[in-house]
Amino acid sequence: MKLKTYSYKKVISTNKTAINKIKSGINKGIVVSDQQTNGRGSHGKKWISYKGNLFTTFFFNINEKKNVNEMLKFNCNIVKMTLRKFIKKKINIKYPNDLIINNEKICGILQEILRIKNMKYMIVGIGINIHQSPNFQNYKTTYVNQHLKNKISKKKVFNILKNIYEKKLKNL
Repeated sequence: MKLKTYSYKKVISTNKTAINKIKSGINKGIVVSDQQTNGRGSHGKKWISYKGNLFTTFFFNINEKKNVNEMLKFNCNIVKMTLRKFIKKKINIKYPNDLIINNEKICGILQEILRIKNMKYMIVGIGINIHQSPNFQNYKTTYVNQHLKNKISKKKVFNILKNIYEKKLKNL
């Protein structure tokens, strides 16, 4: 399934922008932004959006029968497959929506469901630390380029993530 990319320099949040796209009649696509002014994590937490990291949201309609937990596994595994293209260390999924390397968070996923006019939409916000990560007292974080000799760009990570999503969505 091909997904059109909507690129921005700055948004409030990529999930919020995706929801607005759906409400305007666009039923699938990808929102990507260089900056989020109020990115969201799970349970209402703020997502810290450092420049150079990847902030994107995939959105598409899904079958009403699709289970939310099943979709969360699907989405986490796609991001894990993407990161494995670059990082050879073990990548774990910390339930429900974080990807971890050496007990350090490298990625968070915020999955939301929206129902409009008898249609069910999946909104999958993905934040991947590429060039730097926030510093928290209660848990450790890491970033992709910290694990690589040859640094990669967020554009390269995004392009691989997009390709994997488009292939996997065909089988959903």
